[in-house]
Amino acid sequence: MELLDKLKWRYAAKAMNGQKVPEEQIDQIIEAISLSPTSSGLQPFEVFVITDQEVKEKIRPVAWNQSMVTDCSHLFVFAAWDTYTEDRINYMFDLTNEIRGFKNEGWENYRQQLLQFYPQREAELNFQHAARQAYIAFTNAINAAAFLGLDATPMEGFEPEAVDEILGLKEKGLRSCVMLPVGYRDAENDWLVNLKKVRKPLNKLVNRID
Repeated sequence: MELLDKLKWRYAAKAMNGQKVPEEQIDQIIEAISLSPTSSGLQPFEVFVITDQEVKEKIRPVAWNQSMVTDCSHLFVFAAWDTYTEDRINYMFDLTNEIRGFKNEGWENYRQQLLQFYPQREAELNFQHAARQAYIAFTNAINAAAFLGLDATPMEGFEPEAVDEILGLKEKGLRSCVMLPVGYRDAENDWLVNLKKVRKPLNKLVNRID
C-alpha cells in the first residue's frame, strides 16, 4: 500500500533546507485539510499558511527557537474557534442547504439541537472540542505531505498566546493549537534523519474484541 510506504518514510524533520515547495503541492495539502471530517461538519477552525519570512522570524523565538519555523517553505498554523456561537453554527448549516439545494427537516432539527447545546457551554470547553477537530485536519495535512514526498514536522512546542498575538487571532475569535512546518529535510544537519522509527509493538497498541 503506497500510503503505508510513505508513512514509513516520513519522520518529524528537525532541520529543513529552506527550499520552496511548489504551490500546487501546497494547494493539495490545503484541499486534504478541507476534506477532513469534523464533528457535525462544522469545521471549527482556520488554517494560516505563512510564507512571509518576517512573520516566521517573529514566531521562532516563541516556538522554542526551533529552526524549522524559519527554514521551512510554508508554516501552517491551525487555529480553532475560541467558542461555538449561533452565527458560526448557522453559517455552516446555511451553507449546507445552499450547496445541496434543499432543506431537510431532520437536518434543521439537528441545527436546533446544536444551537441549544454548544453556545450555552463554557468557552474553554468549546475551544478544546474545536481544537480536537483541528487535529483531525492536522493529521490529514501530515499524511498528504508524506504522500507528496514532503517533510512536515508536527509542532506543539510554542507559546499559543504569543502566536495568537503575532497573527492577530484573538480579534478573529481564534486560538492557535498546533503548527506544521512543511518543506524539505536538511539531511546533513538533522540528527534524527537516519535513526530507526520506533513504535510500540502492535500487541501493545491494538486490542481486538472479536
